[in-house]
Amino acid sequence: MARAPLAILAILVSPLLFSAVALSKTLKRDVKALNEIKASLGWRVVYSWVGDDPCGDGDLPPWSGVTCSSQGDYRVVTELEVYAVSIVGPFPTAVTNLLDLTRLDLHNNKLTGPIPPQIGRLKRLRILNLRWNKLQDVIPSEIGELKSLTHLYLSFNNFKGEIPAELANLPELRYLYLQENRLTGRIPPGLCNLPNLRHLDVGNNHLVGTMRELTRNEGCFPALRNFYLNNNYFTGGIPAQLANVTNLEILYLSFNKMSGIIPAEIAHIPKLTFLYLDHNQFSGRIPDAFYKHPFLKEMYIEGNSFRPGVKPIGVHRVLELSDSEFLF
Repeated sequence: MARAPLAILAILVSPLLFSAVALSKTLKRDVKALNEIKASLGWRVVYSWVGDDPCGDGDLPPWSGVTCSSQGDYRVVTELEVYAVSIVGPFPTAVTNLLDLTRLDLHNNKLTGPIPPQIGRLKRLRILNLRWNKLQDVIPSEIGELKSLTHLYLSFNNFKGEIPAELANLPELRYLYLQENRLTGRIPPGLCNLPNLRHLDVGNNHLVGTMRELTRNEGCFPALRNFYLNNNYFTGGIPAQLANVTNLEILYLSFNKMSGIIPAEIAHIPKLTFLYLDHNQFSGRIPDAFYKHPFLKEMYIEGNSFRPGVKPIGVHRVLELSDSEFLF
């Protein structure tokens, strides 16, 4: 078979090369947004972001912490992870132009100011991790528009005001971390209807209210395993209805202003493993069923008004759970 002339081969191959190049292009919107972010960040990030294309260009690799995926004829930025690099300054608003983001992780930096309301544009976002910064102002209600969100980490910041009721509009939410802020008011009762919520931590804030308000509806917290209300200003008692939260494993009520007796029904939560009641105003006695519970490892009771002879369960230590346990 005769060989085709080189000129003909070039004509045949060049459209293929053009197609391959077209497929490798990064969406201009994302290139512009990442370069705006690059211009606003400190040297610790900029030094590793080489080239103009965050998804890589020719021999240059993608920028560190940037993950891209193909979408049609273009590449789009789907993940941005820039953490523990001492970013200083306001939250980079240009991030909200990365409309295909599924993960945004800027934790353990020095970001200040508010989260912009434009965060609600990131409709595909599944994981939002902004913990360990210096973010301020209120938590924007627009986060409630992120219907795909499964993990929300806003702990260890300086957020104030109330927890937005709109967070109850997140049907996929599994992990909600709001501890160590300056939040006030009550926990939105609608959170109890979230079908997938496994971990709720609002500890170390200035929240008020009662547990009865949170568990009055039938079927509340159907998937909840870990419930942290410690170091707030909750009052009232532990409602017997809490026994209907049958997946509960950790209940952390320490350092509040709660009172009353401990309902025996709570001892029948099948997987209850850690129960922290210390430093409240509880009274009466601990029902015997707690001491016969097959899984209960630790029960803290000091700093209350229980009858003499009531004893704790387990060795008292600070409960520390690795973040990795809640990532997926």
